[in-house]
Amino acid sequence: MALLRDCRNPRLASPKKPLLALGLEGSANKLGAGVIKHNEDGSATVLANIRHTYITPPGEGFLPRDTAQHHREWANKVIKDAVSQAGISMHDLDCICYTKGPGMGAPLQSVALVARTLAIMFNKPLVGVNHCVGHIEMGREITGAQNPVVLYVSGGNTQVIAYSRQCYRIFGETLDIAVGNCLDRFARVINLSNDPSPGYNIEQEAKKGKRLVPLPYATKGMDVSLSGILTSVEGYTMNERFRPIGVPYNPEDDVITPADLCYSLQETVFAMLVEITERAMAHIGSTEVLIVGGVGCNERLQEMMGIMAQERGGQVFATDERFCIDNGIMIAHAGLLSYRTGYHTPLEKSTCTQRFRTDEVHVAWRL
Repeated sequence: MALLRDCRNPRLASPKKPLLALGLEGSANKLGAGVIKHNEDGSATVLANIRHTYITPPGEGFLPRDTAQHHREWANKVIKDAVSQAGISMHDLDCICYTKGPGMGAPLQSVALVARTLAIMFNKPLVGVNHCVGHIEMGREITGAQNPVVLYVSGGNTQVIAYSRQCYRIFGETLDIAVGNCLDRFARVINLSNDPSPGYNIEQEAKKGKRLVPLPYATKGMDVSLSGILTSVEGYTMNERFRPIGVPYNPEDDVITPADLCYSLQETVFAMLVEITERAMAHIGSTEVLIVGGVGCNERLQEMMGIMAQERGGQVFATDERFCIDNGIMIAHAGLLSYRTGYHTPLEKSTCTQRFRTDEVHVAWRL
């Protein structure tokens, strides 16, 4: 059980009694269930945050059909564990929240079906939640950031976001693939393990890199392009000087190692993200940066962003892997905030939207 920071908002009155929500997340290869409580004093308490990951063999990604099957097989256990850890029953819940999108279609539908079934079985209101907004609201809650520029970086999304007039507005984004997808795909090329995640293993391999190889630096105003960088770094693996993992070589030889390529890829891509984030900070006059999403766990990204923020007299906020990586508790928290404004999702509209953009959400709980 973890007591979080005060979640009171000038627009959102503190509840007259404690409110409980179950959140279900399954937009990609993580299936999560979380239970959160919003207290009468305006604070929030994490009662449970359970997650199970679908991990494929090295060199392979995860297909929508197989991922959906994983979610269906594990949903009952993950939800039971969350409710048990929270010390509640399903009848105690005030609402059931699920990820409406964005994400992979089949996994989203599998989790939405579970949420609808539970809502009908226990006669509870259903709340569809935007995955991106879930990350942002959980990040704000955990870190205490007031009005930050948000860098949202994950396997499916790369966006620079700032809040204005009840909307999280997108200042810049990827024009093609997301940064997490870029890192994951390169991990498959060099045959890194997917356990615990390819991005984490790229980060560890990059720490051993000694050579910065030239890669395209592709910022387009406030946007970035990452597909060309991925093609370029993949090209180095076909160079005669490249030595794959496990192949011995003389350290004195002029070789390119997987560690060098991981290091170069991280440094180049993260520099681009820092640049567009700094532009957004300058535009809105903010001194806070909040990094959310699975790639936000990367310590090198946090370090580079921290250097930039410090030079501007600002501060970086980030969470650890419990809340950075996709999880059910962020869906529960954002859903309960929405529920407290009087919103719920009718069963006939409890569909999924694979391209549910961050700026399409009415953030009614903020001024």
